[in-house]
Amino acid sequence: MSSTAVEQRVEEGVPAKAGDRPAHAPRPRVRKRLAPGRPIAYGWALGPLLLLAVWAAGSGAGLIDPRNLPAPWAIASTAGDLIADGRLQSNLAISAQRALLGLVFGVLAGLALALVSGLSRIGEGLVDGPVQIKRSIPSLALIPLLILWFGIGESMKVVTIALGVFVPIYIHTHNGLRGIDSRYVELAETVRLGRARFVRHVVLPGALPGFLLGLRFAVTGAWLALVVVEQVNATSGIGYMMELARTYGQTDVILVGLVVYGVLGLVSDALVRLVERKALTCRRTLAG
Repeated sequence: MSSTAVEQRVEEGVPAKAGDRPAHAPRPRVRKRLAPGRPIAYGWALGPLLLLAVWAAGSGAGLIDPRNLPAPWAIASTAGDLIADGRLQSNLAISAQRALLGLVFGVLAGLALALVSGLSRIGEGLVDGPVQIKRSIPSLALIPLLILWFGIGESMKVVTIALGVFVPIYIHTHNGLRGIDSRYVELAETVRLGRARFVRHVVLPGALPGFLLGLRFAVTGAWLALVVVEQVNATSGIGYMMELARTYGQTDVILVGLVVYGVLGLVSDALVRLVERKALTCRRTLAG
């Protein structure tokens, strides 16, 4: 409808209709949201499920050689056989114990060193340099030395995992400590907070986001280190089961071990992210 007709209807007292808009009037623009939108329920599983679907489709169509990569249903059948004879459960329990011990010791060491380095210039001078040196040395390169020091028993494996864990905990916690707003420190000095209360009410809450981010990297690092140590003079564990399968050319068993490692890493990361969302509810971020 033209603008003249609209104006004439208004002068005659006829109510304007929803579609009465002058021809020259600009169309209303729909404002696009810049945020990614609401979280998708179980969105973390979409990528793995898509990967599984492509794998299954390629195997079913004969595009993937089963000698190199068996089909998902063949892997599921092998996993069922390993569960039936108890091999998978026993090796998984031993692997989980090693990873958990290494994670606990690594987190405690990384957190303690980060507090010493982050709250003291002297501590930073003494601690930060050696940690940065360790950061540049792969844990795999330390295994010969650790074998000489601790032998080939469980101690060597747990220490190797702990060394792979404490570095990301230290780096991200230290960064969180250094990123605390100096105004909070000034406020704490103004109200005369003691050292212990300052650490409890200012330092720890301020460093919590960095610590939780480091924990996500640490959990992944624990499983990566576990893969390495269980294939070096081990007699049990998922890695040992995979190494034994390599000797006999059992590709399906190797893939079962890889799937187990992948699922463990995915689930543990999801648990840390859940803790992060619960602990940092006061923050409004793009993640929602």
